[in-house]
Amino acid sequence: MTSALQEHLATNRYFDRNFQTDAIKVLPGEYFVSRSDEVLVTVLGSCVSACIRDLDSGVGGMNHFMLPDEGGREMVSASARYGTYAMEVLINHLLKVGGRRSRLEAKVFGGGAVLEALSSSSVGVRNAEFVLSYLKMEKIPIVAKDLLDSYPRKIYFFPKSGRVMVKKLHRVHNDTLFVRERDYRARLQAEKVEGDVELF
Repeated sequence: MTSALQEHLATNRYFDRNFQTDAIKVLPGEYFVSRSDEVLVTVLGSCVSACIRDLDSGVGGMNHFMLPDEGGREMVSASARYGTYAMEVLINHLLKVGGRRSRLEAKVFGGGAVLEALSSSSVGVRNAEFVLSYLKMEKIPIVAKDLLDSYPRKIYFFPKSGRVMVKKLHRVHNDTLFVRERDYRARLQAEKVEGDVELF
C-alpha cells in the first residue's frame, strides 16, 4: 500500500457487541476499505461520509471529511480531511484492491447544521453539494443519501452487503461529537445517542 493511502487509514478497531462483528471506527480525516464481513462506523455532524462499494466483489469503503476543498488554494491538499482528496484516496484504494469503476455505487450521509459556528459558514451545505457534484462528475451512481438537516448521525456501513444503517442523534447525551468536530475544524484552520434508525 502506498504511503498516501496508508497515512489516512483508520486504525481504531473494536468488536461491536450489537452486531456481533468486528468494527472499524472512521474518524474525521480518515477512511477505510474492507472486503470482509465487518462494519465501518462513524459519527457525523457537519462532516460528510461517502460509502462506496463494488456491486459484484463486495469490496467497499467509507471516508469522513470536513471541508470540500482548501478554499481556493491552488494545490489540492494531500489530506483526507478535504473532500477532493478524501474521495480520490477512497476510490483509488477500492480500485487497487479489485474494485472496478464501472461497478461502483455510493451512499452519502451527513452535512448537518449542528454547530452554530459551522452553520453560519454553511460547511454542511458545502460538503453535501460537493459530494453530490463529485460523484456525478465521476459517474458513480448515488443509490441512497441522507444529507443536511440539523442533527448529527451515526453511520454503520456493511461493505460486503452494501447495507447502511443511520441513527439520527436527536438527543446527544454528551458533547464528544461537538468537541471533536470543533477541535478538528480548529486544527484545520491552524494548519493551513438516541434516535430512529433508517436503512439505506
